[in-house]
Amino acid sequence: MRDDSPTANWVASIQPVDRVIICTIVRGEILFGLTRLAEGRRHQELKSRAEGLFQLFACESVRPEVGDVYAGLKNTQQRRGFALAENDLWIAATAIAINATLVSLDGDFVRIEGLSLVRP
Repeated sequence: MRDDSPTANWVASIQPVDRVIICTIVRGEILFGLTRLAEGRRHQELKSRAEGLFQLFACESVRPEVGDVYAGLKNTQQRRGFALAENDLWIAATAIAINATLVSLDGDFVRIEGLSLVRP
């Protein structure tokens, strides 16, 4: 959401042949973050950026097979003693289920086997 972030730079490098999506869980996290901000200039600025992202990138709904991947992924992570936030598990499961590459600065995703990850 910041202009100077590595992710913003990565987004600027997207080519016309690339298909970039936002999953429903990420959309929810962005909108939740906005609800926590008091009304004002910062809120409006971030809301405008979020709306721009939502217009630029399609939102991928949660498909039934994502639940299958989620169940196995959560079990594996728990057995390995690595607790991951619920939304992060769903985001990773979505990427794996639709054979997508996840773009995230969150270092927790590197521990998930089978996840294609770009850390800009």
